[in-house]
This record gives sequence, structure tokens and C-alpha cells, in this order.
Amino acid sequence: MKKEKIFPQHIAIIMDGNGRWARKRRLPRIMGHRRGTEVAFKIVQFSVKLGIKILTLYAFSTENWKRPKEEVDFLMGLLEDYLAKHRGMFQKQNIRFQVIGNWEVLPFGIKNRLREVIEATKNNTGMVLNIALNYGGRMEIIDAVKKIVGEVRNGRIAPEEINEGLFTNFLYTRGLPDPDLLIRTAGELRVSNFLLWQISYTEFYFTKKLWPDFTPKDLQRAIRVFQKRERRFGGIKRDYEGSL
Repeated sequence: MKKEKIFPQHIAIIMDGNGRWARKRRLPRIMGHRRGTEVAFKIVQFSVKLGIKILTLYAFSTENWKRPKEEVDFLMGLLEDYLAKHRGMFQKQNIRFQVIGNWEVLPFGIKNRLREVIEATKNNTGMVLNIALNYGGRMEIIDAVKKIVGEVRNGRIAPEEINEGLFTNFLYTRGLPDPDLLIRTAGELRVSNFLLWQISYTEFYFTKKLWPDFTPKDLQRAIRVFQKRERRFGGIKRDYEGSL
């Protein structure tokens, strides 16, 4: 009997290579970011067509504040413009928009825009578009620990009740399943402080393509590679089941 191919329900993407794409063309870095945002829009739309349930995009890390102020300001403005322009598309395609990370410290304009889109799409039942903004995996884990410590001090949680399931409920991604597939572009072989708790059994796909060159066909290719893998979650290969 032919084995049914498993389709990833949650895909996370580290969108890397905007700056290098611009440099190769002797363009300002901001042009790479603009092109990268256009690609992100196409991938979001294509993901909806594919039936992906959750798409998480790493848009701005806690480390990205080290970049020049002009570049950071441009990135924030670009995201604000993107949300204003495509808010109607989120409603039309039944997308629920969410943000993970410490986004409350972001500039006033982008913060208000985020709140507006989150509120407007909270009852949508289609794909969840999860944007990681001012996000760091280590910071997420530390924040979760602090919250749990507070609950223990207030007597709402007993120390012996703390387990993986409880801990997961204090992460930014609470209520969402862990990613099945993590895609990283631009040839880098690292996770860059992204979803450190959640990717313990995620399948990785690395491509040398820079993010501004990434296409829906590349996404399909990554999914096909994922479907060829056997996810055992610490178990043994099916061929060996029943034997030692």
C-alpha cells in the first residue's frame, strides 16, 4: 500500500539574504528589504492556496536593533505600509494575523497598526499568519520562566505541576502547534535564536537562494523534500518496528 504523504501544517521561515541581494545588484540595502517584503506577500498568498494552516515568518529579531537606525526605521515603516495596504487581503482570504515577540516596545505607529490588524482578523478561521517581531528564542524562554515563577509565588501553580505542556502555555506561541518544517534562505546553516523551544523535532530545509529570489516553486520544493522524510520523534524507523 502506498504511504500517504504528510503535508506540513505549520511552516516557519527565516527570510535571510535581503542585504546580499541588494549588494549583488549595487543597490541600497533598503531595496533588498522592499523586494523581500514583496516576496513575503506572494508566499503568504501561495501558502493560503496550498492549505497551510500556520505560516510563521521571522521578520525582525531582538538582535536586529544593532543595525543602522535608518535601516531599522525603514523596516518598521515598510511593515506598517504593508499592513495598511494588505489588511483587506487578510479579510478576503480569511487569514488570522498574529504577532510573537516583545512587540509592545515597537514604535507607536507600527504598534497601533499591528493592534488594528490583530483585532480585525481575530475571528478569521483560515491560515494563521504569525509574524515574529522583536523576537528572540532565548528571551521567549526567559519571559516564560519569569511568568511561571510569578504564578508559583502567587500560589496558582505548584512546582511539581511544571512540565513541558505547562511551560508551552507560557510561550509566545501558546495555542499553536510546533513547526513541522523550518525553511532558511541564503545558505546559512543556523537557526539564529528562532523558536528554540518549538523546533526540537522540526525538519530543516536550507537553500542557497536569497530571500528576494525565493518563489512559490521553491516553497513547493521544500515541502516535497519534507514529504520524503520519515519523522520518528525519537522513535525507530518503521522497517525495524517489532525488533531490537
